[in-house]
Amino acid sequence: MFFVLNGVFIITVLIFSTYLMLTIFSAISLRRYLRKNSYVDYNSIVSSPLAPSLSVIAPAYNESPTIIDNIRTLLSLYYSNYEVVVVNDGSSDDSLEKMIGHYELEKVNYYFDYRLPCKRIRGVYKSKNRSFKKLTVIDKPNGGKADSLNAGLNVIRNDLVVSIDADSIMEPDALLKLAKPFMEAKEKRVIGAGGVIRIANSCEISGGHIDKINLPKQFLPRAQVMEYTRAFLMGRMAWSELDGLLLISGALGMFDKEILIKAGGYSTNTVGEDMEMVVRIRRYMVDNGLDYDVVYIPDPLCWTEVPTTVSVLARQRSRWTRGTMETLWTHRKLFFNPKYKKLGMLGYPYWLMFEYLAPIVEFLGILWFIFLMITGRLNWPFFLLLTGFVYFFAVSLSIWSVLFEEITFHKYEKRRDVLRLIGTAFLEPVFYHPMVMLMSIKGNIDKLLKRNSWGKMERKGFTKS
Repeated sequence: MFFVLNGVFIITVLIFSTYLMLTIFSAISLRRYLRKNSYVDYNSIVSSPLAPSLSVIAPAYNESPTIIDNIRTLLSLYYSNYEVVVVNDGSSDDSLEKMIGHYELEKVNYYFDYRLPCKRIRGVYKSKNRSFKKLTVIDKPNGGKADSLNAGLNVIRNDLVVSIDADSIMEPDALLKLAKPFMEAKEKRVIGAGGVIRIANSCEISGGHIDKINLPKQFLPRAQVMEYTRAFLMGRMAWSELDGLLLISGALGMFDKEILIKAGGYSTNTVGEDMEMVVRIRRYMVDNGLDYDVVYIPDPLCWTEVPTTVSVLARQRSRWTRGTMETLWTHRKLFFNPKYKKLGMLGYPYWLMFEYLAPIVEFLGILWFIFLMITGRLNWPFFLLLTGFVYFFAVSLSIWSVLFEEITFHKYEKRRDVLRLIGTAFLEPVFYHPMVMLMSIKGNIDKLLKRNSWGKMERKGFTKS
């Protein structure tokens, strides 16, 4: 019992120390970013002849409720030289018919090579209306998101590629902020850039643009706001600073097309294609002796709808867990491998121990607690002290992330919303976190039982103002 209690204490201290260190690195990095970009004139990027050409690829599967507004948003982004490529991934609803009707599309002869494996493309559509000349729609049988992104990569001709979920809404200046690191690169080649993803539930949206930002009314999406704020502002910001970033969210990321294609494109053998691709292009650069950088931008660049029911959230988290397992196993060579520097010595071990194994250890700890309680061997003073410490540390970390948000980007302008978010910080460890932990365990079980389905994600659509 003595060794178990001391082991639990040591693990707890290690976890808290790691999170505290990441918080400090995030604060330093965020302050540096804000200072550096406080006088940036993004209009100069729009007018610059050196601005890279971009292709925005948006896979769409059964996105009928939001597809028209989201394409309208993509077509109105503030950037001079870009195209929008929507890949209809064999939708069974009327997504394609809506796009054809609203944007006056017609099938055209379009030359391209199958540089990356994907389902056979049935047709490429362009608009008869010159107002929509930036838009290209690809129609293909259903093959999944990775297959759709590969299809888009086969068709596009621009230098940089932006991958985005079709149900997401980008900020008007998102492309400018993502392109800036690629233009500034000198000694190192920037191969990827990602930004903050925010939650659009309960926001008022019209014409594909956010008119008013509101905190979600329901507890489940509101808890995800807290979770996303912590993950992006305090997690990925720190790992970008430490050069150990393993993930750029599939909801929005910009990549060097040449490197992406040379590395093999997106893998169709995993449900976590976004994470696996980032790790693979980083390995490609190291294996070929090329200096590179993967950049994270703390600006809120994209808004997305998150699950509002436990069942949909469970399917999403199971998929995330399975994707993490597949990526970590595929790239197990990285584990404490000095050849890959911080990626192998810091990034991969952290993700393995704190992102993947932590829920399993936590679940086993709960089972151990139940066993000790039943057998009457539980040290109640130690248990209550440890539980209280863990709870208040978790709450403090969440409140600190809210503070980060308020002193930087201040997206929630209503004082009531900020107070409700702080209130959520006190409820999340008790009601939301245990549920997500169990969903992660289910993801492990699903993987072991070879349940590899993507899982249907119902969309409610966005609120009209």
